[in-house]
Amino acid sequence: MFKHKSVLLYETVDSLHIKPDGIYVDGTLGGGGHAFEVCSRLGEYGKFIGIDQDADAIAAAGERLKTFGDKVTIVRSNYENVAEILNELGIEKVDGIYLDLGVSSYQLDTADRGFTYREDAALDMRMDQRNPVTAADIVNTYSESDLYRMIRDYGEDKFAKNIAKHIVKAREEKYIATTGELTEIIKRAIPAKIRATGGHPAKQTFQAIRIELNRELDVLNRSIDTMIDLLNPGGRLSIITFHSLEDRIVKTRFRNNENPCICPPDFPVCVCGRTSKGKVITRKPIVPGKEELEENSRSKSAKLRVFERS
Repeated sequence: MFKHKSVLLYETVDSLHIKPDGIYVDGTLGGGGHAFEVCSRLGEYGKFIGIDQDADAIAAAGERLKTFGDKVTIVRSNYENVAEILNELGIEKVDGIYLDLGVSSYQLDTADRGFTYREDAALDMRMDQRNPVTAADIVNTYSESDLYRMIRDYGEDKFAKNIAKHIVKAREEKYIATTGELTEIIKRAIPAKIRATGGHPAKQTFQAIRIELNRELDVLNRSIDTMIDLLNPGGRLSIITFHSLEDRIVKTRFRNNENPCICPPDFPVCVCGRTSKGKVITRKPIVPGKEELEENSRSKSAKLRVFERS
């Protein structure tokens, strides 16, 4: 069963200022937790479009949302295709879009999806099982310098160089096929005293591989402007991130859409012609409260940022 505790549930749905007859898009449908709350606030003319690339998520959310009937449309795709999806549905603009980034609890807890370093399974990590490339392909074919770049940039691991070196050395002897094998290799690359005090030694490398394989940061970076363009005046884009790299992209993109002028600061008037698309609602990100942190440990790094279209 697809289980996922929705992080910042009410904060996110409240931030969208749901209009009963509005049209709302969930770009990362998952198990449909946020979606259920959004749909329950819609009136008879409201519309909801849920997008996810994971077949298991689609099945679970479809089941959970079926009480809302034809108000709901579910599409198996990546949210980077949101403009084409809405175009195909004959929708020009919407009143709200939201994303809950990162991996769902279901994907982490289902060992054979290969996202977790806590159990031994095939190195998979695909959010879309139609993708022919898996985590094992990255681990076994990337050059040492590409592995280093990926682990340094996406995992922000200070032992990235050593981990990359150990991976290349290990695969010369044997193809690295499982999460357990990779975890052991990473452990050997990190000094024992660090392993004893830090978090799980494989966490950052697994994160890096997952981001690389699913092009997560690239998709986010390229999609934010498009999503803002698809909003009606007063419409909102709300994004929950789970690590600093995602949060930085959202913060920067929101700021650039609020103030896109690229004229030198000493120009008396703007001549670049770039006009603001709206305003950032969250000067500081919204984070989980004490109660949520106690109930759901996976919410601890969550940050919600909101942009409103003018």
